[in-house]
Amino acid sequence: MSSRIFRDGLLAGRVALVTGGGSGIGRGIALGLAQQGAKLALVGRTAQKLEAVAEEVRGVGSEAAVHALDVRDFDALQSAVNETAKVFGGLDIVVCSAAGNFIAPAASLSANGFKAVIDIDLLGTFNTCRAAFEQLSVRGGSILSVTATQAWVPTPLQCHAGAAKAGIAKLTQDLALEWGKSKVRVNAIAPGPIDDTEGMRRLAPTESGAREQLTAKMPVGRFGTVQEIADLAVFLCSDAAGFITGTTIVADGGQSLMGATGFLEMMG
Repeated sequence: MSSRIFRDGLLAGRVALVTGGGSGIGRGIALGLAQQGAKLALVGRTAQKLEAVAEEVRGVGSEAAVHALDVRDFDALQSAVNETAKVFGGLDIVVCSAAGNFIAPAASLSANGFKAVIDIDLLGTFNTCRAAFEQLSVRGGSILSVTATQAWVPTPLQCHAGAAKAGIAKLTQDLALEWGKSKVRVNAIAPGPIDDTEGMRRLAPTESGAREQLTAKMPVGRFGTVQEIADLAVFLCSDAAGFITGTTIVADGGQSLMGATGFLEMMG
């Protein structure tokens, strides 16, 4: 993947840590940051996936380190942050994109299933932000979280994910308010349907016809791309967005303007 939107080296000399960096949107954002000169610390649960992305990062001429851990483990995250700052000379950017999700009717969703998504998405985001705060405040920095339009659009079979993502959107505002004087900006992105991601393969599998139904309801007539989300992430993490904080930017091709209609029809 490659973007022509930004001048080369927009993030030269910056150090970024990306959770969920082994696949999907997290991988795309990591590569987007690396293409603009940032050094990368990749965090996720599967070392093999992280190593593969690290090789891609090195392939575009940047440096990469890998930390296989679970974002629910605060102490492990704190160690990864401190090691990143020690090896690369600081920390400037943190991207929280680790997430878990599945389809489940609320009436049959177990308490453990609900808690698992809250713990990975919401608690994991807080853990990452909190673990990184001291390093980010040294020279100022940017936090970017990945939420979803389920945070405010009622969506069937997604009460667990919606609750977690709504929490991330609110956390973004509160941290931005508290940490602004420490020169730490905090923002979020809410992607809509994005091609080639595990989330859309689960929510709208091609073989079920759900993808076609959902595409037909998109105002722009298509799904988004990982590259488009990566480009937005690069902008928000750069000095070009230096006056933006506490904001969740929606990148969903207008889908949320339609409310829950598309998903309701897709689910029958």
